[in-house]
Amino acid sequence: MGTSVPARDTSGTGEADRSGRYTDATGSGGAAGVGRNGPSREADSPTTTATGDSGRSTDAAGNGGTGRGGQSGRTGRTGRRGAPVPPRPGRSPALTTGIPRAAARIGAFAVCQAAVIAGFGLLITGPAREIWPMTAEDAAVEALEDARTAALDAASTIASALGDTSTVVGLTLLACLALVLAPGLPRWREAVFLAVGVSLQSVVFVLITASVDRTRPDVERMDDSPPTSSYTSGHTGAATALYAGLAVLVLSRARAPWRKPLAALLLLLPLLVGLARLYRGMHHPTDVAGGLANGALSLLVVGRAVLPGHSWAGRPPADAMDIAVAAAQERPAPARKQLTVIVNPTVTDEATQEQLRLVLAQHGYRDTPFVATTAEDTGGGQTAEALRAGTELIVVCGGDGTVRAVADALAGTGVPLVLVPSGTGNLLARHLHLPLGPAEALAAGLTGEPRALDLGRIEGDGFPAVHFTAMAGAGLDATMLEETSDRAKSVLGWPAYVLAGAKGLRTPRMRLTVRLDGGPELRRTARMVLLANIGTVQAGAAPVPAAKPDDGLLDLAVFDPRGAEGWLRAAGVLLRAKRRGAGGTDVTGTGDGGPVEFHTFRRAELTFARPQPREIDGDPVGPGLRLTAEVRPGALTVMLPARER
Repeated sequence: MGTSVPARDTSGTGEADRSGRYTDATGSGGAAGVGRNGPSREADSPTTTATGDSGRSTDAAGNGGTGRGGQSGRTGRTGRRGAPVPPRPGRSPALTTGIPRAAARIGAFAVCQAAVIAGFGLLITGPAREIWPMTAEDAAVEALEDARTAALDAASTIASALGDTSTVVGLTLLACLALVLAPGLPRWREAVFLAVGVSLQSVVFVLITASVDRTRPDVERMDDSPPTSSYTSGHTGAATALYAGLAVLVLSRARAPWRKPLAALLLLLPLLVGLARLYRGMHHPTDVAGGLANGALSLLVVGRAVLPGHSWAGRPPADAMDIAVAAAQERPAPARKQLTVIVNPTVTDEATQEQLRLVLAQHGYRDTPFVATTAEDTGGGQTAEALRAGTELIVVCGGDGTVRAVADALAGTGVPLVLVPSGTGNLLARHLHLPLGPAEALAAGLTGEPRALDLGRIEGDGFPAVHFTAMAGAGLDATMLEETSDRAKSVLGWPAYVLAGAKGLRTPRMRLTVRLDGGPELRRTARMVLLANIGTVQAGAAPVPAAKPDDGLLDLAVFDPRGAEGWLRAAGVLLRAKRRGAGGTDVTGTGDGGPVEFHTFRRAELTFARPQPREIDGDPVGPGLRLTAEVRPGALTVMLPARER
């Protein structure tokens, strides 16, 4: 640890001394831990039956079969050389029957919805057309016609446009893209709720207009009359599905004090659209009422089907646990490790935890304790207590902060860790290409093999020595994390970090000295320094492209771009470095004086001329004058699928 590790050269070929790393890509450095802590791959492999001639395969978890835990008398799937092909991990009737059932219920309720609204339309155009208030509808529309003014005409044009097909489709698409693509979300169920709700309203609208033939009001109409029936108001129904759907998401997902005023404004928009359609002579009042009912019922049906907490799709069948246990009984019975699940309840809801319990039961782990983290103890204390109780395998369900706390407690113990990403960043899981779905990630870890990964150990003035799994740093990145409020993140999402970073650009660049592995001091100025165990972050960005969690080294990146040209040059360096590093080769830095400078090290000492903001795995740790980091090769054992070795 006392020898210097030189910075990468500028040729792109890398340095020769990097061959001395602790472990290679096959995890040979952690072989001792495999026999002691890792479950046998052969013992945990699902079995397949191979008798009969139907050609259909069924594994022990019920994949491909129709009964619990699979059937015998079927031909197993085989690979090119006749070897059995393992099924997808984590899939069984206990976890795969929810979506078809939810889709069937949506379809059934949609038919009922269309029948009820169409039946009401046939009533008001038939037997009830001479009954009040239907007899007063024409007079109401005529009164609105008489009240027209230039200002109201302009206002009604704007309000009516909010329900136009192009407006509704465009806003729905943008909202869904924001829900699934914005870093820090993604919320697939909410996006499906909005998209399917708007689409279902449209389908029911078409069915209704084909069933109910109603002419438009006998007044001067301000818009071209579409070929559809006046009943129901398509503008109003579409606006209800979109804007009321957004209001539901704001009320149920946001926690800021502005959520209620915003939801009230969104709920007002469909009413304004309906009033505008009446004012412009396009519909009767009951047509608008039918549109409101169509949009609201569509949201009710789809929300019941897909939103978390009360989702038909999220609910396993009543006998799901029996199915999972039967699947486990069909497997060989290796000795099961004592297992504890550390779960962050703020990012892992009850429905997700129930699915995880089913996956555990499917793999033979019943009555597994789930231990929740708290604001005061984010995972380290719970992990230490589990180790004292004899736990041999830890599952962590949470974000980067929870993973860091658990890994800190596991460092050097050899007890394997299963990663179940449930947070916003999930940097280590993304870098390792693990499944991001909690059930799939848990199944992949339980059937995987142990692999030794490095940890970084870091300390500084103002905080004790801790471990990190992804990155630590000082300067601009820490400023972004410190100055971005929870309210800003909930309102803007990831752009809130960009705004905070732009503010941080106005601060003076830092002056620091760097000593790597006991070598000579390097004096630098910088906007930001990163100490990295992994190279990639969200959205595929790679600020430290060559950093790997199993090379026995940590990486240092010093960012010192000057002006717009400097940032463009820095981006070019990172893009070139990422391409060179993609094949497993080392990437080059720019050397002293460039916009980005890369080094590798086993121990680094950073001293700042003035206190600088600092962060560890995304958590601010306060300003300070010093950071000291060193690598702990192979200190963390993580269960990974065999394909990742």
